[in-house]
Order: sequence, then C-alpha cells, then structure tokens
Amino acid sequence: MQFDKDLSSPHKALFLEARAFILTFEGVEEFQKERITTYFNDKGGLCHLRTMPHGIDIGFLKGAKMEDKFKLLTGKGKAIRVLAQITLDKEVVHYYIEQGIVINAKK
Repeated sequence: MQFDKDLSSPHKALFLEARAFILTFEGVEEFQKERITTYFNDKGGLCHLRTMPHGIDIGFLKGAKMEDKFKLLTGKGKAIRVLAQITLDKEVVHYYIEQGIVINAKK
C-alpha cells in the first residue's frame, strides 16, 4: 500500500506531520487506498497525501474550484490541484482544506 511506502520514505516525518494536521479538522477521516491515502468528511473527498522525492504532495480533490491566493497549486486537470510541500506550512494547508470543506458543504 502507498501508506506503507510513505512510512518508509525519507520524508516520513513530514508525511506524519501533515497527516496529523489534516486529521485535526472536524469530521475529517482517512482512507488508505492501494495507491494513495485520501481524506474526506461526510460531504465528500477533500484531499490525498503522499510522499514524493521533494517532500510531500497534497492533492486537493476540488482544487480547480478553489481560490489560490498563495499561487501554490499546480495542475490543469478538471478537478485536482496539487500543493507541494518541503516543510509543512500549516497556514497554507489550512487555507486550502477550509475551502474544500466549504465546497463540499455546497453540494
């Protein structure tokens, strides 16, 4: 599973820090899939998390609908936008997760 690979990564500590932070949001749960670890609330998916050679990537499942005041999201697909992190910037991650929660609530 990808989760096990993330725990074996040189970026394990960053992964676990991000994971713990994401899980502090009310109602957010984790689902460990074969290829990715996903976070969701009762209204839908929020993001996925995985280690990368540079650190971690947090892929926001509704990132294309988000405002990006920090200009840090990458991707051109229909839905997902990715936030690369070398060190966890909690202010930035909070900003995007809160938007995901609001977008999910509007469904």
